Amino acid sequence: MQALLFLIAVGILSGMAIGLQGPLASIITQKLGVFESVLIVHAGGVLVSLLPLMVLQRGGNLARWRELPWYVFAAGVFGLIVLASISYMIPRIGVSPAMMLIIIGQILVGALLDHYGLLGAAVRELSWPKLAGFSIMLLGAWVTLRS
Repeated sequence: MQALLFLIAVGILSGMAIGLQGPLASIITQKLGVFESVLIVHAGGVLVSLLPLMVLQRGGNLARWRELPWYVFAAGVFGLIVLASISYMIPRIGVSPAMMLIIIGQILVGALLDHYGLLGAAVRELSWPKLAGFSIMLLGAWVTLRS
């Protein structure tokens, strides 16, 4: 039970971080530009992750980066796309609708990865109830955007 509560807390905190990162990145974008915003946000992330690696773990496992498959480096590109998209959407449609659309995209990709067992995901087949849930989410996003 404690492990489940911890997972729920981590998930909620992660969602809150995404909810705050978007508006903050959008402020940078409006003042400086999209590419500048992406650079500043990622530079901050590099610094925050590099310091503990250097101080606490003496570099950790970074020396093994060559063992990674080539396609995992697309994660950085996807991070750039996310930040640029958030920064673009928030001033135009608001924080809440932008977050809804991002979450819907995440869930749809997650469902496909689960269904086919891609990128190490356990196979969890797509079902009609799941498709109904996605449809309800899309309808909710549509209603939110229209109001």
